[in-house]
Amino acid sequence: MTTFVCCHGAWGGGWGWKRVAKILRDNGHDVFTPTYTGQGERSHLLHPDIDLDTHIADIRNVIKYERLDGFVLVGHSYGGMVVTGVADKEWQKIDQLIYLNAFLPKAGQSLSDLTGPERAEAAMKIVRKKGDG
Repeated sequence: MTTFVCCHGAWGGGWGWKRVAKILRDNGHDVFTPTYTGQGERSHLLHPDIDLDTHIADIRNVIKYERLDGFVLVGHSYGGMVVTGVADKEWQKIDQLIYLNAFLPKAGQSLSDLTGPERAEAAMKIVRKKGDG
């Protein structure tokens, strides 16, 4: 059977894959649905230094500590940014990479590059107003 590592979007968590994970597990597959640092049940770890590199490290650590090799890496929405970074470092262990309605960045692109200047400015206004990342 196949092993899946499913990476959620920016406003979610591993629980967002609950129904999909059940279907896959019921069909004999292994499924990992980690939540990124600072989000959901890991929100107590939130701090201003968390960034895309942190979320990439979260997934790379799942791969490392679960000793995964020959798996399918799936990214949804912002998870496309995460899986791109993971695939850059763990490409030799990944059998298939799936972007499910996800951002697909080119080398050096940020999420702001992909969403456009208006959305980036709106996000920066929130950051300036609320602060603390």
